[in-house]
Amino acid sequence: MVLAPVNKLRLFQLLFSDPGRLFYSSGEKLSGSVRLEAAQPCRVTGLRVTAAGCARVEHRGGKNRKTRSQEVEYMKYEEELRLEEVLSKDADGCFLLQADKTYSFHFGFELPAAGRLVSSYKGKFGYVRYYVRAVLDRPSQHALQCEREFEVEEPLDVNRPDLLAPAAASAQKKVTCMFIPDGQVSISAQIDRKGFCEGEEIHINAKFENTCSRIVVPKAAIIAKTSYVADGRIKELHQKLLAVRGNHIISGMCDMWQGKTIRVPKLKPSLLGCDIIKVDYTLRISLHIPGSKKLELELPLVIGTIPFSGVGSRTSSMSSQAESLMSQTGSLSSWSSFPSAPPSYSNIHRDLRVDGPRTPLLHDYDGGEEDEEEGLYMRAPELYHSPPPAYSEVDQDAVNPPKTVQVF
Repeated sequence: MVLAPVNKLRLFQLLFSDPGRLFYSSGEKLSGSVRLEAAQPCRVTGLRVTAAGCARVEHRGGKNRKTRSQEVEYMKYEEELRLEEVLSKDADGCFLLQADKTYSFHFGFELPAAGRLVSSYKGKFGYVRYYVRAVLDRPSQHALQCEREFEVEEPLDVNRPDLLAPAAASAQKKVTCMFIPDGQVSISAQIDRKGFCEGEEIHINAKFENTCSRIVVPKAAIIAKTSYVADGRIKELHQKLLAVRGNHIISGMCDMWQGKTIRVPKLKPSLLGCDIIKVDYTLRISLHIPGSKKLELELPLVIGTIPFSGVGSRTSSMSSQAESLMSQTGSLSSWSSFPSAPPSYSNIHRDLRVDGPRTPLLHDYDGGEEDEEEGLYMRAPELYHSPPPAYSEVDQDAVNPPKTVQVF
């Protein structure tokens, strides 16, 4: 912060000792210095450094659109810098800054212990913010201030036992057409753990059944849910971050995902421990049903900072996924294990063929950005037949010439 000459200060700046550092964590030390340079001799009475961290929420709601706000403090520190070690005092007890000379005053403090800080965050209706502020007091004048923010990121290890445990759920829905029953659809899904970090892949095992007369489409998406609390009122925001989709499922058929993957994009870690702001992530698995509300289920996700170490690998957990899923969901008891390979198309009866390879059936629209196609199509199954047995063209007459039989 460089001041105009009328303030008699050419330089008033706050610097951190490690300017390239991206973030700090609880229990670590933050240090820096305050630099002063006067354009002409001037007097100051004191210099202090304060550091603070707080969460703040502000939003409007209700019929009167009343503004509600709430603030929670997580850190507070103040230090009076010893100017007498560098500067001399005048008769009035003020410290004198010489012209064209740069002064540097150092400070340092330790961040609170683990469990008392919350990671930095900035959202639509609130934030968690940390900063260091330098205040320069002057006789008969307003104090001058300069400040610098710093990021706090609390470590979140996804190798905790509760985050390594699998998550499973199931859901089903009866479909109607003009109040007439039209079958039902169902979902059973499982992931092998709850904790993930940026760049890791989530492996989804799921079964979708469709006994209604419509074509349904399975989808999966990572959803961010942010909750802001102010004066007892909660405002929630939901955001779809990344989505994948499966094949269309026609009436009377089912589909299975065996380790279908969705990669965790670049995300802020889950915000835990804050009293008024909460950021949660979920894996939402759904079936789009034309002309009816989606069938959805959600599996909890926690986005951490310390990645998966590989202990209790996915290979060992896969062996018990199906059994664990069925014991937790209690539905679709016929799905006791995953098939080793899909059935051969050669077993499909000829009567299942349709007239053309792409017959338009209906339109798919659910308001999502990923649905950009004009309609859904059912592909006719291709029939594969075994090749004819190997043969060679050999003239048997040349090999074994005909015998002549004499007739008397």
